[in-house]
Amino acid sequence: MLDTIIAGALNYAQTMSHWETIAVILGVAYLLLAMKQSQWCWYAAFGSTAIFSWLFFDVSLLMESALNVYYLAMAIYGWVAWHKGAHSENESLKIQSWTMNQHALAIGSVLTISLCSGYLLSENTSAIMPYLDSFTTWGAILTTWMVTRKVLENWLYWLVIDGAAIVLYIDRELYLTALLMALYLLLATIGWFIWRKQFNQQTNDDSNLATVN
Repeated sequence: MLDTIIAGALNYAQTMSHWETIAVILGVAYLLLAMKQSQWCWYAAFGSTAIFSWLFFDVSLLMESALNVYYLAMAIYGWVAWHKGAHSENESLKIQSWTMNQHALAIGSVLTISLCSGYLLSENTSAIMPYLDSFTTWGAILTTWMVTRKVLENWLYWLVIDGAAIVLYIDRELYLTALLMALYLLLATIGWFIWRKQFNQQTNDDSNLATVN
């Protein structure tokens, strides 16, 4: 199995789409900038997802293609939300942490919707791996919204979603994109620690301000 993957990756490297290369570079730029809470991350996200929308449609990952159309809208929304927060006292744009009840509701909803859409895709379309495709899609929809609201735990959600997405991309011979997801696993881990440190500092600052007042 490993030999097959390696051989396929080497063969793919020779015929790799320049568009996929650009999309991957922009995808990495997005995550690095998001880790720094830079508004420029949304420009990189828009360019990367526009390319991936077409690439995934071309290899019959229909839900992944639709997901990237959603990413385009979220790139615009995220830029507006972060831009507004940077020029106001809007507390909601600070890093926030969800309660266990919020996580339970979010995860339960993603699993339920994924089962429903996976079944519909398997019965009515030629989609590849419809249940896994659905899970990564609906999970990413939720988690992308979490990023736009600066929910701390978004990084943990990405670890699960990106790990599952690697299986999809290897199956479709999108090896560079699978490699991107593997890199995302590392960067998401780093992002978690960076945001958690900033969240703790933010909480301490708010506590000290409340004490002074």
